[in-house]
Amino acid sequence: MNGVPTHASMDAPYGPYATMMGIILFLTPLLCWYFTRNQIDSRVPMNRVYSEVKKQRYYLHISGYLFIILWKKFTDALNEPIKTSTGHYTDWIHGFEGEIVLWIQNAFENAMFTEILNFHYLFIYLFLIYVTTIYYMYTGERDLTDKVTLNYLLIYALAVPYYLFFNVEVTSTYIPGMDALLYQDSWYAVFYASHDPLDNSVPSLHIAIPFGILALNWLHIREKGIEMKDWKHKRYHQFIFWNTVLFAFTILYLGIHWIVDIPLGILIGGVGALFIHHIQPRLRNGFGATFKGFTRVKASRHAVVEGIVVLLMVGVLMAAMTYQAETMDERVSMRLGPGDSNHDIIQEMGEGDSATFILTNLDEEESVHVVIIELEAAAKSMGEGEILWDKIEGQAITVSPGETHSFLIDDSDLWHLAIVHLNDSAQSIVEVHITVEYSLDDLVTTSLILSMPSLWMTGWVLHRLARLKWDGRSWIDSTPSHAWISIGESE
Repeated sequence: MNGVPTHASMDAPYGPYATMMGIILFLTPLLCWYFTRNQIDSRVPMNRVYSEVKKQRYYLHISGYLFIILWKKFTDALNEPIKTSTGHYTDWIHGFEGEIVLWIQNAFENAMFTEILNFHYLFIYLFLIYVTTIYYMYTGERDLTDKVTLNYLLIYALAVPYYLFFNVEVTSTYIPGMDALLYQDSWYAVFYASHDPLDNSVPSLHIAIPFGILALNWLHIREKGIEMKDWKHKRYHQFIFWNTVLFAFTILYLGIHWIVDIPLGILIGGVGALFIHHIQPRLRNGFGATFKGFTRVKASRHAVVEGIVVLLMVGVLMAAMTYQAETMDERVSMRLGPGDSNHDIIQEMGEGDSATFILTNLDEEESVHVVIIELEAAAKSMGEGEILWDKIEGQAITVSPGETHSFLIDDSDLWHLAIVHLNDSAQSIVEVHITVEYSLDDLVTTSLILSMPSLWMTGWVLHRLARLKWDGRSWIDSTPSHAWISIGESE
């Protein structure tokens, strides 16, 4: 392939994920102790941990985490190739909210501040995912342990169709002058490029997942008639709340998310929390077998109502693809200001597969420069939140105004970055159109199948809330409908 150096290894002995997880594993006992210092009697003694895991079947929770890691890896592999069919909606979001996030970054940018927020973005996210489960298990909260485990599993599942069919590029790719403070940091670059596609912007899981935990906590205590100020887990709940608030700022400041990602993340987190809150009692809480009271008539009713919701949402996905097919070649993929260096990801592929990176310079006056470089080598050409263009400009291909250039990448087992640069001397913002064509089978059907759990859960939540209202029950009542003391319909 053109302009790709040989594979290079990173100097750091451990990457961000291994480092963060190592710190979390070390701190977990101390943090659990700290947050339970007012509830000593509820702690599970260390000599009872194994029996508690076995008794409460917490090994299933471990299996759930392993499953979602594999599922995320599989769906992430679809994210880039399917873009040739689904396009992106970044121009819509940019047209709606403008460049407010650029003002936020410019107003607060500071090197030390950036380092702190880069750390917080990954560390606290992983902390909330893994430690929250352990914390509730340690305090004997079986139901909440179930719920927060399902929270990570199912909220990611809920986000799948939006990530696959409604791609939105990160702000640092589309807003000229916006720095990729996290993605172009040399220590973090390899991890994020290979695990966090640059177009999974809407909704933000950094908002959805912690908000889901907050919502589950609130639903749990409200149903039990407990006031938050009297709840024994109040301190931990407050810890999650304030970190969620900080996440809302962090994702904007670092050049990752748009403002609209925050309310949409809250929406996804809320739908997930409602589903989990209402489904968990069927699995655990002594109301009989999981499918007790589930007759053929009731199954048919669920199939019809929730099936209609699924079909309507599939129709929206198909309509979106049809629209994109008509306008895809006209859409701007990346916008650069003078001196900007942005990057796009070309993912690793199966043996014998290849990808073609196609860039069209939409400007009528200015040229852009492109380097296709192996990911780890690219990271060596980054500083603290920026690409050091002078280190790689010798490998660049110039794409003149109105010109299209193609790059074949056939190193299938390596991740690559396509780095696009606009000279400091440029007099205007330059827009480019990018397509990456992978030698893979059509992935639309696979993506639709993976989206079905999300669409069904959405339909189920709407149906459940409607049935609660029709029966005159509170929307937070998680009692399975076969146990309702009424003549109303049941599940």
